[in-house]
Amino acid sequence: MTGVQVRLRSVEKVFPGGVEAVSAMDLELAPGRVTALLGPTGCGKSTILRLIGGVASPTGGSIEVEPSPRIGFCFQEPRLLPWRNVRRNVALPLELARASSETCRLEADRRLKMVGLDDAAEFLPAALSGGMRMRAAVARALIADPNLLLLDEPFAALDEVTRFRLDEDLAALVRERSITVLLVTHSIAEAVFLADEVVVLSPRPARIIDRFEIPFGERNAALRSNVEYARLQSRIYEVLLAGMGVAS
Repeated sequence: MTGVQVRLRSVEKVFPGGVEAVSAMDLELAPGRVTALLGPTGCGKSTILRLIGGVASPTGGSIEVEPSPRIGFCFQEPRLLPWRNVRRNVALPLELARASSETCRLEADRRLKMVGLDDAAEFLPAALSGGMRMRAAVARALIADPNLLLLDEPFAALDEVTRFRLDEDLAALVRERSITVLLVTHSIAEAVFLADEVVVLSPRPARIIDRFEIPFGERNAALRSNVEYARLQSRIYEVLLAGMGVAS
């Protein structure tokens, strides 16, 4: 599988009432790479993600996605249907596409195995921990074999240990499958751990104020004790503070 190429050219988004969320945005997502958007709360990060996903339309500029994307979304809340077991929650996109019941079952079980939930297929969401519910949401996002994965703070509500483990699992999954990924996060550590490039945004309206190429290869637990990993977080933090007009 090869990821898609995404190009934003002078993209603007103004909401009714005149609220400008995104201004003159030029951004490129390279195939098979993970790009993280960092910026203060309300700066327009999620708006950019929705524009790329086609959920919202820009009021100016252009967005090109090549080839035709198969998009997987994963949000901060897992959004599982409480009356469906885990397998049927994961299979829902295929059901909506009118796939056969056998295909839905086999493909859902395959994705559940990817995220380490193959033994929980029959459970209802209420029986799962927060981390397990997010694993199920990731499995659902992967079931259509996306070549573009859009992640809007998927692990923000989890405890730090669970979040670290899921970051490690996700890093392995997306690199193994060469998916183009856009991650929205408030966590500098998560952005540096997962991304190939970190894009730092200004307060609203969102403008790019800096970009950081992340030089690390394999992403695993050992990276968290790497001196350069800590140094890079510190540099990005300084840029965020400066962009917000806060003295360090």
